[in-house]
Amino acid sequence: MSAEHRNEVRQRVFLKGRISFNNGASSMDCMVRDFSPSGARLALSETATLPASFDLYIPQKDRTYRATLRWRREDGIGVTFAEEAAAAAPPPPAAPAAETADASLTVLLRRISELEAENAALRRVLAGMAQAGGTAAA
Repeated sequence: MSAEHRNEVRQRVFLKGRISFNNGASSMDCMVRDFSPSGARLALSETATLPASFDLYIPQKDRTYRATLRWRREDGIGVTFAEEAAAAAPPPPAAPAAETADASLTVLLRRISELEAENAALRRVLAGMAQAGGTAAA
């Protein structure tokens, strides 16, 4: 077994992703299989040479991450995300309690929406698998 090198536990996910590089001139699809705020494990359908860093767009999160390639195996790659926003911006001044509560509620509502979309996508995959299994048995 290999030693765990990451700082955060990655959550198992099944999200569509799009890798782009060369200033958007080159791109390829991928599946995000594990995810944390600091990195991810990606499954690639194509064997391709990737640059050391690239953009990873995850439609269900409606966000593009600046990713750095950390490892490569036959079944996929591991990446870490750049912390450009956190490193570039100083911490904001303390907000009044009402604004903080509104911001927390907004974040929670957005996360619920993301999880509902992911749940719906997984249900569609399961329905497709069940349908394919039913036609194979017939």
